[in-house]
Amino acid sequence: MKKILFSVMVLVSFSTASYALNQDEDYKALHKLTNKDAFISLVGYINADNDQASFLKEVFKTTVNELKTAEKNDNEKLAENVMNYNLYNAKCILSEEQYKKYLVFLNYYLKNDNLLSINK
Repeated sequence: MKKILFSVMVLVSFSTASYALNQDEDYKALHKLTNKDAFISLVGYINADNDQASFLKEVFKTTVNELKTAEKNDNEKLAENVMNYNLYNAKCILSEEQYKKYLVFLNYYLKNDNLLSINK
Protein backbone atom coordinates (compact mmCIF):
# COMPACT_ATOMS: atom_id res chain seq x y z
CA MET A 1 0.00 0.00 0.00
CA LYS A 2 2.86 2.37 0.85
CA LYS A 3 4.48 1.74 -2.54
CA ILE A 4 1.24 2.54 -4.35
CA LEU A 5 0.75 5.73 -2.36
CA PHE A 6 4.35 6.78 -2.95
CA SER A 7 4.03 6.07 -6.69
CA VAL A 8 0.91 8.19 -6.87
CA MET A 9 2.66 11.00 -5.02
CA VAL A 10 5.58 10.88 -7.45
CA LEU A 11 3.25 10.92 -10.46
CA VAL A 12 1.33 13.85 -9.01
CA SER A 13 4.63 15.56 -8.31
CA PHE A 14 5.79 15.21 -11.90
CA SER A 15 2.49 16.32 -13.36
CA THR A 16 2.13 19.25 -10.96
CA ALA A 17 5.70 20.34 -11.54
CA SER A 18 5.21 20.09 -15.29
CA TYR A 19 1.98 22.07 -15.05
CA ALA A 20 3.59 24.74 -12.92
CA LEU A 21 6.59 24.99 -15.20
CA ASN A 22 4.50 25.46 -18.32
CA GLN A 23 2.73 28.60 -17.14
CA ASP A 24 3.47 32.14 -18.33
CA GLU A 25 5.93 32.64 -15.49
CA ASP A 26 8.02 29.59 -16.48
CA TYR A 27 10.50 28.42 -13.90
CA LYS A 28 10.45 31.57 -11.77
CA ALA A 29 9.20 29.65 -8.75
CA LEU A 30 12.14 27.26 -8.94
CA HIS A 31 14.54 30.19 -9.13
CA LYS A 32 13.02 31.52 -5.92
CA LEU A 33 13.84 28.29 -4.07
CA THR A 34 17.48 29.38 -4.05
CA ASN A 35 16.32 32.35 -1.97
CA LYS A 36 17.77 32.02 1.53
CA ASP A 37 14.42 32.24 3.35
CA ALA A 38 12.70 29.75 1.04
CA PHE A 39 15.62 27.35 1.32
CA ILE A 40 15.73 27.63 5.12
CA SER A 41 11.99 26.93 5.21
CA LEU A 42 12.48 23.83 3.06
CA VAL A 43 15.38 22.53 5.15
CA GLY A 44 13.41 23.09 8.36
CA TYR A 45 10.27 21.46 7.01
CA ILE A 46 12.04 18.30 5.87
CA ASN A 47 14.30 18.31 8.94
CA ALA A 48 17.50 18.02 6.89
CA ASP A 49 20.87 17.86 8.58
CA ASN A 50 23.79 20.11 7.58
CA ASP A 51 25.21 17.67 5.02
CA GLN A 52 21.84 17.14 3.37
CA ALA A 53 21.23 20.90 3.29
CA SER A 54 24.62 21.47 1.69
CA PHE A 55 23.96 18.85 -1.00
CA LEU A 56 20.47 20.22 -1.64
CA LYS A 57 21.88 23.72 -2.03
CA GLU A 58 24.21 22.45 -4.75
CA VAL A 59 21.35 20.60 -6.45
CA PHE A 60 19.30 23.81 -6.49
CA LYS A 61 22.20 25.86 -7.86
CA THR A 62 22.67 23.36 -10.68
CA THR A 63 18.92 23.20 -11.28
CA VAL A 64 18.63 26.98 -11.60
CA ASN A 65 21.65 27.25 -13.89
CA GLU A 66 20.37 24.52 -16.18
CA LEU A 67 16.86 26.00 -16.19
CA LYS A 68 18.36 29.30 -17.33
CA THR A 69 19.97 27.46 -20.23
CA ALA A 70 16.67 25.75 -21.06
CA GLU A 71 14.86 29.10 -20.97
CA LYS A 72 17.42 30.76 -23.25
CA ASN A 73 17.07 27.97 -25.79
CA ASP A 74 13.31 27.58 -25.25
CA ASN A 75 14.01 23.88 -24.69
CA GLU A 76 11.14 22.25 -22.80
CA LYS A 77 12.76 18.79 -22.94
CA LEU A 78 15.89 20.12 -21.21
CA ALA A 79 13.72 21.80 -18.57
CA GLU A 80 11.94 18.51 -17.95
CA ASN A 81 15.29 16.73 -17.63
CA VAL A 82 16.45 19.37 -15.16
CA MET A 83 13.38 18.77 -13.02
CA ASN A 84 14.04 15.04 -13.12
CA TYR A 85 17.65 15.74 -12.10
CA ASN A 86 16.42 17.78 -9.15
CA LEU A 87 13.96 15.12 -8.02
CA TYR A 88 16.37 12.23 -8.51
CA ASN A 89 19.16 13.89 -6.56
CA ALA A 90 16.83 14.96 -3.77
CA LYS A 91 15.63 11.37 -3.52
CA CYS A 92 19.24 10.15 -3.25
CA ILE A 93 20.14 12.73 -0.59
CA LEU A 94 17.06 12.46 1.62
CA SER A 95 15.42 9.67 3.57
CA GLU A 96 12.13 8.30 2.25
CA GLU A 97 10.14 10.36 4.75
CA GLN A 98 12.13 13.51 4.00
CA TYR A 99 11.70 12.99 0.27
CA LYS A 100 7.93 12.70 0.64
CA LYS A 101 7.95 15.99 2.55
CA TYR A 102 10.21 17.48 -0.13
CA LEU A 103 7.68 16.59 -2.83
CA VAL A 104 4.86 18.09 -0.81
CA PHE A 105 6.85 21.29 -0.20
CA LEU A 106 7.93 21.56 -3.83
CA ASN A 107 4.43 21.02 -5.18
CA TYR A 108 2.88 23.42 -2.71
CA TYR A 109 5.52 26.06 -3.33
CA LEU A 110 5.38 25.79 -7.11
CA LYS A 111 1.60 25.73 -7.23
CA ASN A 112 1.09 28.64 -4.85
CA ASP A 113 3.85 30.79 -6.30
CA ASN A 114 2.50 30.17 -9.77
CA LEU A 115 -1.05 31.02 -8.69
CA LEU A 116 0.21 34.26 -7.16
CA SER A 117 2.00 35.10 -10.41
CA ILE A 118 -1.11 34.37 -12.49
CA ASN A 119 -3.36 36.50 -10.27
CA LYS A 120 -1.09 39.57 -10.50
